[in-house]
Amino acid sequence: MNMIERFTAARMLMCDHLHPPDPYNEIVEPQLRETGFYYVSQIGVIKGQSAMINALIERWRPETHTFHFPVGECAVTLEDVALILGLPTNGLPVTDKSGTAVHWKFLPLLRNFGGIIQFSWGSAYLAHLYRSLCRATRVDCKEMDGPLTLLVSWAWIRLPFLAPIPGNPGVFPIANRWHNWDRQNYPYRYKTLAHYRRLLDDLQEGQAYGIGYIDPDVIPLAIRHNSVIWSATVPLISFECIEWHATDRVRRQFGLTQGVPAQGQDLGASHVDKSI
Repeated sequence: MNMIERFTAARMLMCDHLHPPDPYNEIVEPQLRETGFYYVSQIGVIKGQSAMINALIERWRPETHTFHFPVGECAVTLEDVALILGLPTNGLPVTDKSGTAVHWKFLPLLRNFGGIIQFSWGSAYLAHLYRSLCRATRVDCKEMDGPLTLLVSWAWIRLPFLAPIPGNPGVFPIANRWHNWDRQNYPYRYKTLAHYRRLLDDLQEGQAYGIGYIDPDVIPLAIRHNSVIWSATVPLISFECIEWHATDRVRRQFGLTQGVPAQGQDLGASHVDKSI
């Protein structure tokens, strides 16, 4: 039994994967486009696979914010958020000085309806995924929640040998490529943790790749014109949740040459605070 198997032999995290509500009334489409939430509002039910998520968590390193695979490091980046979900990734950090209670914290940012689009909601979303993954690596963690639609869709596009069905390349946001995948491959939900561990252990060069092969015409201009910042090495901010976007460690995902990355950023006590 190797180190990963010893660490997780006695635990299997439950994955709290929320499903979206019923479709909205089309009368609100102009407002959704104005706020930058139109594309993400189009994403239907994307069911997860708990065993696959657990296999990924085993390879997540909180100190680098990357997955460690036999062929190198890989991470969910702002590029993935933009293409998988269609969320805005350029703009002001999602924060506020009002000191409001945590469960009301987003409301002050929504008072000015016309100003909602000025915030980088994609960065905030990614920060919470990183935080959820870091929490899930703790030995006392029994459940993972957070943006699991992004995580499972990322795995299926970056590591296509893990996907339940071939994705429709003409669909945007990319997450919708796997809308109701269980209707076509119901047995996939019963794949085991050992199955995914074996697939990741056997990962070869060329099996994991970027998502630059997507037809540019599929990506809306409003999303594509922010691509210049997707590879930026910057902090991701959502109120008290601050995580590091360590793209200097995953340059190959952007078609670049991988150099020696900088030392991991020390994010302080908040990064390990269980209350955040």
